Amino acid sequence: MLSLWAKTSGTWINVATVIAGTSLGLLLRSRLPRAMQQVITQAVGLMTLVIGVAMAGSLSAVQVGPLDGIILALLVMVAGGLLGEWGQIEQRLTTLGDWLKAQVKGGGRFTEGFVAASLLFCIGPMAILGSLNNGLAGDNTLLTLKATMDGLASIAMTGSYGVGVGFSALSVLVVQGSLSLLASVSGAAIPDPTTNPYILLITGMGGLMILGIGLSLLEVAQIRVASFLPALALGPLVIALASLF
Repeated sequence: MLSLWAKTSGTWINVATVIAGTSLGLLLRSRLPRAMQQVITQAVGLMTLVIGVAMAGSLSAVQVGPLDGIILALLVMVAGGLLGEWGQIEQRLTTLGDWLKAQVKGGGRFTEGFVAASLLFCIGPMAILGSLNNGLAGDNTLLTLKATMDGLASIAMTGSYGVGVGFSALSVLVVQGSLSLLASVSGAAIPDPTTNPYILLITGMGGLMILGIGLSLLEVAQIRVASFLPALALGPLVIALASLF
């Protein structure tokens, strides 16, 4: 029987690295010229685009009946985006960010940093599979690797967004911790991310959302990424329904 720590250790390590990265980012922020801060943010933005493209590539491996993964993702993203706008997810997250900002007297782009970092750190196969693996087998290897990456990203993002990035650790705790605990209770087998259509579709659509974050970091376009979150739940449902026919 695994202890609570064994089931969620990767999540706590991830929370610690995000906080540490944000702290270091705040320390460096006051010592670096604006131009250097912009270069760091642009580097993270470009790398975020690379990660997003790599994840989105998994859509080409999805086939559900007559629909390939790209068409399916387009339909699901549109439907999910409409649901997200109807449910005002973007506004609700912004309201939560503004509330946190008021509580800690944060300034600048606090809310943007909280939302962008939360989405970047919580969407993707490493967050999903790492949490499942941690909860089922007590293996935090994947989440520890993710934690290292998130910590480095936190340093750079804090230079642009400020302390709001650090509060995304709350999102990491809730999302990854919940997945790990649910996995430990259900005892379900970990799906193979290279062949499982559910994981491939979620990964691909998550990649598209991360592309949106990268474009926002580079100030190319402001994508309402949070509004597309319902697509992550809608996609597997569509696949399950399609498999019945």
